[in-house]
Amino acid sequence: MSPLSEPVTVWTGPDGLPRRFVWRDRLFVVRRVLEHWIVSRDWWREQHPESAEPVERRFWRVEASPDRESGVYELRHTPETDEWTLSRVWR
Repeated sequence: MSPLSEPVTVWTGPDGLPRRFVWRDRLFVVRRVLEHWIVSRDWWREQHPESAEPVERRFWRVEASPDRESGVYELRHTPETDEWTLSRVWR
């Protein structure tokens, strides 16, 4: 597993699931979604709830490939800013 934090461009389907993404100038096709989870910031427990830290982040662990060889990739989406990040890679 390689931890990363690289911006990626992601295309989603009508259901909101990631279908394709571009990483390092390569197009990856999502073969299947392995896991999906949401992490929420506990703003009510913080001393400074007005922090710029996003309230929610959505994660998808997907099997994807740019060609015949597949790998597992963890995509992170921040809905507030609509930013996507590739956070981990397993090959």
